[in-house]
Formats: sequence, C-alpha cells, structure tokens
Amino acid sequence: MAICYLGVGSNLGYRRKNIFLAIQKISELKSTNVLKISKMIKTKPQGGPQKQPDYLNCALKIETKFSPYLLLKKLKKIEKEMGRTSTVRYGPRIIDLDILLYEDKIINKKGLKIPHPKMFFREFVLKPLSEIL
Repeated sequence: MAICYLGVGSNLGYRRKNIFLAIQKISELKSTNVLKISKMIKTKPQGGPQKQPDYLNCALKIETKFSPYLLLKKLKKIEKEMGRTSTVRYGPRIIDLDILLYEDKIINKKGLKIPHPKMFFREFVLKPLSEIL
C-alpha cells in the first residue's frame, strides 16, 4: 500500500457537506483507506474569477493500492459524481480533489504532476498538510 496525501476543497453549495461526502467516497474506494483528516480551514480563492465564495480546504492522508494514474482517475470520477463541471480555470467548484504527494514519486506528465506543482506556494494546502504529516 502506498501512502498518499490529498488536498480537498469546496467553495460552492454546502462546502463542509461536500468535503465530508468526498472523504466518504474516497474511503469507499476498494484498496484505499483514509488514515488522517486535517482540520478544515477557510481561505480566499487564489486566481480565477473575481467575487468567488471562500473555500473550505483540508488534507487527507490515505493508503492505497492504486497507481498514481488510477487514483487520479478515481478522484476525477468522484468529482464528476458530485457535480463538478469544467468551467473557467480556478473558477468556483463544488469539490476539488488533488493528489499532493504519492510516496516519494516525482511525476511530470501532462495531466499528472506529483508533487503537486503549486502546493508549495499555497497556504491553504501547506497548513492542512503540515497538520497531518
């Protein structure tokens, strides 16, 4: 089983409920266990359209047998099931699931970059992540 860290965020609808539902769906994936959940923090959107609602963000520590690519596919499926649609870049979203770290892997492919390339510049990622590391 690989140890991974995920970022979870929402700024549309019932944000806390959206995050808990996403965590539940992740925990229901075969060969995947949620080990730790950080506290949720409220943050202002970074980038994207003006006047978006604030985000709630947290981080998860999970273990999984999925490869990074299959895990990404499963997370995208959860986002879609929860109603996420493609809009403008950094636009508002009902749920956002990102792979932050996957073991000690470094992946730099189109569609998957691990470690997440912008995580080191975002307090809304670093603060929850540091809580569960």
